[in-house]
Amino acid sequence: MVTGASSGFGKAIAEELVKRGYTVYGTSRKGCDFGNGVRMLSMDVTDRPSVSAAVNYVMEECGRIDVLINNAGVGISGALELATYDEIEWQMNTNFMGMVNVCNAVIPGMRMRRQGRIINISSIAGVMAVPFQGFYSASKFAIEGYSEALSMELYPFGVKVCVVEPGDFQTNFTANRAVSEATLNSEYGSCFKRTMAIIEKEEKGGSKPEKLAKAVCRLVERKNPPFRTKVGPWFQVALAKVCHVVPYRLLAKGLRLFYRIK
Repeated sequence: MVTGASSGFGKAIAEELVKRGYTVYGTSRKGCDFGNGVRMLSMDVTDRPSVSAAVNYVMEECGRIDVLINNAGVGISGALELATYDEIEWQMNTNFMGMVNVCNAVIPGMRMRRQGRIINISSIAGVMAVPFQGFYSASKFAIEGYSEALSMELYPFGVKVCVVEPGDFQTNFTANRAVSEATLNSEYGSCFKRTMAIIEKEEKGGSKPEKLAKAVCRLVERKNPPFRTKVGPWFQVALAKVCHVVPYRLLAKGLRLFYRIK
C-alpha cells in the first residue's frame, strides 16, 4: 500500500513496484484510476474511518498488507510566527497524524503475522530545518522520532521500519505548495520571496522521482534494509550526513548564506 499515489513520489514508487511484479494498492483522496496497474483507492489519511475502510478493503481482497509506504504529504511556506491554526493543523495532521492513522490501521495485521515492512517518507528537511518551511520541517522531524520509537517497539514482532529522507526532486510538490499570504504582506515579505525563489530553483533542478522510487524498491526487497536512507542531489545528501557533527552555529550560518537570510 502506497499513500499519496496520485502524483509525485507516490505515483513513481507505485509504478516501479508494479513493474517489479508486486500487487500495489495506491491511495489518494480522489482515488483516480491512472491505468498504470496500480489499484487506486479513495482514502483521506486525516480521516480515520476513511483509512480503516481502505485498509479493510485490501485485507478482504488479499488477506494481508506486506509493505506500507507512507508517502502522503503537503507543504505550506511562510513565517512560523504568522501561521494560522488552520494552516498548522492542516500541515501536521496530513504529514504526521495522517501517517500515524495509516500505521495504526495496518500494524495489527503485520504484528499478528510477525512480519511486515513500514517505510515512512520523511525529508532532508526532517534532518535540517528549512527557513519558511518550519511546520513542514516540524512534521518531518516528528516522523523521524516516531519511526525511531516504532522500529524498536515492533522489533519483537518481526516488523521492520525504515525512513527515507529525500532531498530536492522535480515533482509537482513545488507547484502545489500553499503560500502564506500573511507572510507575503509582512515584514518578512522580502526575505521570504528571496528564500522561496532559491528553494523553488533547487527543487526544479533536483533529482528525478524515479531515483527515489528505485531506492524505495531496494528497501522493499532487501532482507535487512537500513533504517535511514537519504536520496537526492549529492551535496544535500552529504550535508545531511554530517550536519549533526558540525557545530550548529556554523551550520546555521551556512544555511543563512545559502538561503540569503539577511
